[in-house]
Amino acid sequence: MSITEADLLQARTNWADALVSLSKTFEDGGIDAARALANEILDAAYGYNLGPVLFKPTLASGEKTFRPTKDGALAYFVGHDENYPLDGGFGIKGWRSVDYDSSAHFIDGDVGMWMGWAKFTDKDGNVVTVNKTFGYKKDEEGTLRVVLHHSSLPYEP
Repeated sequence: MSITEADLLQARTNWADALVSLSKTFEDGGIDAARALANEILDAAYGYNLGPVLFKPTLASGEKTFRPTKDGALAYFVGHDENYPLDGGFGIKGWRSVDYDSSAHFIDGDVGMWMGWAKFTDKDGNVVTVNKTFGYKKDEEGTLRVVLHHSSLPYEP
């Protein structure tokens, strides 16, 4: 089951739609509703069922910079976790859209990677651009799973 360019685009679109839905769910239903949805999103999109996910979030630092476990990813997206006290909940910051500018992609059978910029727009129209890399693997059921997620703020000399 080879990955296609269309698969990579759909995966990024699904990720963006899930992030916007997570922000709106938090605004409408609070942290418990957001946490429940974030769990569903992580189960549907990420490959924690395959093993550790190589997840380096944009705004993570120190000993908890890398998030190879689902608990670490959940804390990053919704915050409110005493084990990750610096996490403010990236996924609940009022996002309304995510647009991508592709740099390059790589596909080899059931593994695919994408790299480029992700531009996040919040409910006030503010835009934040981050460097983003996603790595995907198709699981046995043919579902594309995020197994690598690296995000960082652009370097500004």
